Amino acid sequence: MASTNRVKVGILGATGYSGIEAVRLLAGHPFVELSVLTSEHYAGREVAEVYRHLAGVDLPPLEELRADLIKGRAEVVFACLPEKVATAMIAELVQDGTKVIDFSEDFRLKDAATYRSVFGVDHPAPALLRQAVYGLSEFNRHAIREAKLVANPGCFPTGALLALLPLIKRDLIVIDAKSGTTGARRAASVEQLFAEVNENARAYKVGNHRHIPEMEQEIGNLLGREVAIVFVPHLLPISRGILTSIFMRPRTGTTEQDVRNALEASFAKSRFIKLLKSGELPELKNVRATNFCEIAVHLEKRSGTLIVLTAIDNLGKGAAGQAIQNMNLMLGYDEAAGLLGAAPVP
Repeated sequence: MASTNRVKVGILGATGYSGIEAVRLLAGHPFVELSVLTSEHYAGREVAEVYRHLAGVDLPPLEELRADLIKGRAEVVFACLPEKVATAMIAELVQDGTKVIDFSEDFRLKDAATYRSVFGVDHPAPALLRQAVYGLSEFNRHAIREAKLVANPGCFPTGALLALLPLIKRDLIVIDAKSGTTGARRAASVEQLFAEVNENARAYKVGNHRHIPEMEQEIGNLLGREVAIVFVPHLLPISRGILTSIFMRPRTGTTEQDVRNALEASFAKSRFIKLLKSGELPELKNVRATNFCEIAVHLEKRSGTLIVLTAIDNLGKGAAGQAIQNMNLMLGYDEAAGLLGAAPVP
C-alpha cells in the first residue's frame, strides 16, 4: 500500500531468486513502498503472472531496465543483478543521490586489480570502489548508516565471516560449506537440472570460487595483512540454505568458553545471530526464509581443532534479508524492521 510516509524502493532484477525474495520481504515492510520493479525477461507483465505466490499483493508491474525509468521514482534501489550488468547504472544513480544496495560482486572488492583478475575485465566504475561500504551488517553498522552505496556480501562469505571475524587469529583457515541450488542463481545450466542435483551432493569450484577474494579481503582487513584461505563449497539437493563448517587452530590455552565469550561479546546487540547452547548444532530448517544465523562452537581437544558451524538462508541473511537490514540502517529505521518473521516449520 502506498503512503507518503513510506520510502520509495526500486528493485533491479526483481524476478531473479534474490530479487523476488527482496520483493516478498519488502512488500510487508512497514516503512516501504515498492515503486519500481525491473525484469529484462518479463518486462510489461505483472509480478503475479511470473510468481503466483505473490498474487493479491499490491505490486507495480515489471519494467525494462533503464536508468531514465528509475530516476526520481526510487529513493533506495536494490540492484539484484549479476556482475557487470548494472555497474554503470549504479554509478549514475549514486551520483544523482539515490542510495543503492548492490547484490553483485561489483563493489565488494576494493582493489581494481583484484576485480580484473577475478572477472577478466577492468572495473566499469573504479572511483566507487573505495566509496562503497561492505554490508556485513553486524560489523559495519556505523559505516552503513552513512553510506550511499552498500556492497551486499555474498552468501558464502556471510556464513563464514559472521563466525570468523570475532575469532580469527591465523592466516590459514579451512572452510567447508554446503548450499542449496539457489546459491547458483536463477540461470539455466546442466549442473542445476533436477536429475543432476537430486539424490546427489558434490564439491564444485574447489580453489577458484569467486567468493574467495572477498573473504580473504575482509579477513585480511581485520588482521592488517594478506591471508590465504582454503574454501570448498558443496552443492546439496535443497532449494535454499548454507551450512558452513570452519576449522581453525586456536591459540594455546584457548578454551571453548573463551570462544563463546568472544562471540557473545560481538553479537550482544545482534538480534539475528543465535549462538546455540553447548551440544546444539545449526540446522537449515531453523533459518529457512529468515534473516537469522545460527552459530555453534566445538573445541575438539583430541586434535586441538576449533570447529565453528553456521547456518543461514542464502536468499535471506545471505542476500535479500541482509540487504533490507542494511537499508534499515541507512535510513535510520529499526535494524530489524520487516525481518523478524520466524522460519516456516516443517
